[in-house]
Amino acid sequence: MIPLQNWKLPRMSRPESSTGSVKGSAAKKSHQKSEGTAAPSQGKLSPAEHRERARQWLQQVLAAMGIPAVVRVVGEIIEIEADSLTPAQKQMLLSKAPASPLPPSKEAGPEEERSPVVLDALQYLANTLLNLNQPEDQQQPYILDLDGYRQRRLQELKALVAVAVEKVRTSGREYEFPDLSAAERRQIHTLLKDPAYADLETFSRGKEPDRRLVIRRASSRP
Repeated sequence: MIPLQNWKLPRMSRPESSTGSVKGSAAKKSHQKSEGTAAPSQGKLSPAEHRERARQWLQQVLAAMGIPAVVRVVGEIIEIEADSLTPAQKQMLLSKAPASPLPPSKEAGPEEERSPVVLDALQYLANTLLNLNQPEDQQQPYILDLDGYRQRRLQELKALVAVAVEKVRTSGREYEFPDLSAAERRQIHTLLKDPAYADLETFSRGKEPDRRLVIRRASSRP
């Protein structure tokens, strides 16, 4: 396995000027004259350019894993094309983690689809490595998807939130969500920022890999 620090992040290639080698030669001479000085800023990348960089990175990582998949950008999502995978490759990328048992004192939530370990790990790496050493205003959220999983999962999370909200409002007790990935905890936290849930609050409890999201009445703070 290649250590994380050895992954090379793709550089965005920009089209050359149509004036050809004349400007290229002049630029080269200018660079030689300014050797030893700080390189001028090449400007900030647009969100679309960030996603293209992520697409290139993901395609490289998958190739290193022995999966020469086709990766494309669809809106704000970096999508692995299911048709470019073998059934075994698709199954591996979407393989689910076993559920982590809740302590006996905790109320179990409804059954839910487990999160795909490999796809989530790739998404975590993308968000970690591609944002590494980036200024805060250049950091981007990267969403990796395969076969429409993320959209289906979002609907499941919304249903899970509805159940949790009903339980908290009815019983007055806090509700601890089942084991979720860090990305899914953030999604639920964002969903519960809606003004319709102004009477509730969320917080995280515990440490990875057993960190849990908890929802409770806003007035129930210790």
